Amino acid sequence: MKFTLTAIAAALLLSNNATAEESNEAIETIAVTGSYLSSNQSNSIKSPTPIIDVPQSLSIITAQDITDRGITAISEIIDYTPGVNTSQGEGHRDSVVFRGVRSTADFFLDGNRDDVQYYRALYNIEQVEILRGPNALLFGRGGTGGILNRVSKKASIGDQFTSYKAGFNTFGGVNGEIDSNFEMSDTSAFRMNAMYERLENHRDFYDGSRVGINPTARFELSEDTIFDISYEYINHQRFIDRGIPTGNNGEPVEFLQDVVFADPDNNYHELEAHVFRVNAEHRFSDTLKGNFSVFYGDYDKVYANFYAANYDQDTNIVELDGYIDNTSRNNLIISSTLVSEFETANIGHTVIFGGEVINTSSDQNRLNPIFNTTLDDRESFFATRPLNFAGFRGFNSEGIAVVTDFTDLNDDTRVNLDVYSIFIQDEIEISDTLDIVIGARFDSFDINVFNAAPGALETRSRTDEEVSPRAGIIYKPQENISLYVSYSESFLPRSGEQYANINGSNNQLDPDTYSTREAGIKWDFARNLSFTAAIFENEQSSPQVADADPATLDVIESEISGFELQLVGNVNDKLSISVNYSNLDGEIVNRSGSTGLTPRELPENTFSVWGAYQVNDKFGLGLGATYQDESFANNSNSATLPSYTRVDASAYYDLSDDLRVQVNIENLTDELYFPNSHSTHQITVAAPINAMLSLIGSF
Repeated sequence: MKFTLTAIAAALLLSNNATAEESNEAIETIAVTGSYLSSNQSNSIKSPTPIIDVPQSLSIITAQDITDRGITAISEIIDYTPGVNTSQGEGHRDSVVFRGVRSTADFFLDGNRDDVQYYRALYNIEQVEILRGPNALLFGRGGTGGILNRVSKKASIGDQFTSYKAGFNTFGGVNGEIDSNFEMSDTSAFRMNAMYERLENHRDFYDGSRVGINPTARFELSEDTIFDISYEYINHQRFIDRGIPTGNNGEPVEFLQDVVFADPDNNYHELEAHVFRVNAEHRFSDTLKGNFSVFYGDYDKVYANFYAANYDQDTNIVELDGYIDNTSRNNLIISSTLVSEFETANIGHTVIFGGEVINTSSDQNRLNPIFNTTLDDRESFFATRPLNFAGFRGFNSEGIAVVTDFTDLNDDTRVNLDVYSIFIQDEIEISDTLDIVIGARFDSFDINVFNAAPGALETRSRTDEEVSPRAGIIYKPQENISLYVSYSESFLPRSGEQYANINGSNNQLDPDTYSTREAGIKWDFARNLSFTAAIFENEQSSPQVADADPATLDVIESEISGFELQLVGNVNDKLSISVNYSNLDGEIVNRSGSTGLTPRELPENTFSVWGAYQVNDKFGLGLGATYQDESFANNSNSATLPSYTRVDASAYYDLSDDLRVQVNIENLTDELYFPNSHSTHQITVAAPINAMLSLIGSF
């Protein structure tokens, strides 16, 4: 029986764990891989799911790709993925724009929601899967433009290996990783992944460090039962840099490219987290399999920052604003899934049935500064390098001594969230050439927010109950070609991605709903070369309190449409390529109708290409480029991110069978460019040419 969209649901929702096959394969030729979703025989329902049989746009990058390209961050993966681009994330978190929809919470780890705002490391990741389009059936609320799922490395029974990476870059940053797998018995194994990174870049005051430790164990309790247990410790500290302002022409002010608009002592991010995962898989029979998982995360995070809130280019005066934000969050996720394969009247079925329970408690508060000169949270300074402001004190643009501190409590909330979900999906094999996928998910989203700020002391609560359908048709005129159409929905409660916002009219409003219609073709026209194309239309419906009558609602609808092209694989034994293109178009719609404005950070065209060439048995080269069209830094379209092209390169030489020296160069042509933003006067200044030299080996 062909294995289509059902398997992607199983592979991702069933805590998608990939096999640990890199044991003695840390030294390989540079190659574009990733023709399949997770290939773990324990977690996947059957064999790996070929991308050609999945009626949805998706991209895969493997651990080997991450190593070969010298990738150290989620944003570097996004640069070479169609349909998505990066946002700044205020300098303290991953932030991805999925088909024009910005998200800081649609991240998953082994299929479990990973919604805390932070930068995710890749040292213990087997592969990264990026799905585009809303899909609440698989992942519940959110996922409004797509999701990013990381598949973690698991212990491998029967293997014993140690691999490592160590490197430094031209800014002075260093990094090291180790991955060791030990066989404890014929039916058990232990694996340890660990990393350390000292952070440096091209901007003044920037520094930081990152530590990750992830022991995991696997036990084969019987031929039919596998049990995995994992713990991860995360400690991350870094300087927060929110970029530079725009000038009179609405573009980043290039002569300010080296100025950091911050307090050197009070722009920082600190995260400490403990993440526990338990997963059990059991085969009840040849046609019925089950998965049960428990995920618990304990996160403590603080970030403090000053940033440019306004700028007058004629006087070269910048206005600083700032705040300190604290979050303490606990996430408990319990999920269970059953997958059954059977036939009725010569029609094949693969049915997924499951449920999920989530409890989240999140305490968060924010304090603003109060400047002694303005008795407000803003003050003006001359835009010089460095600013005349450090350690909460300095001299403002009028030469008056300034003192401040984070003393004004702006927000203090205690959030408790309970989510209950149940879903069912059936992949129906009508014939050898036609599959139909249909399913739906029910979510109950119950949130309670206590406002603990002095003078407020109120509790607001809301329960949303939503049914999210999904359907797809896959037609294969021949084995190596598939044509598909699909429809899916998702929703986002008005409490937002980080749960606190149900104040005012938001307490009355139904969730935003998102739907997508997509059609595409996937063609494996050569043994190791695949072409995919998709055209889509995403629609958002957002209820708003009507201006004319507050007792009624207006439903605001907006659309983002576009298409994607992707060519991935091996041209021959020596050359591999990845070519990606996307075209996006959208318009902001309010209660008055179309505004003629484009959503921010929605480039019309993006293009990327990466090629790797194996010169001989020991030496290989890689060359790539990524292009991003002009886009807007704000929804008023008054500030612009100019288009840019960045060129990257890599080379490696195998000193022996188990030791490689590798160099990765980013921004080979040393272009000044501004890849993303957070708002009008917070434009990211990208790094100039920089290189990373690495030793990669195993024993």
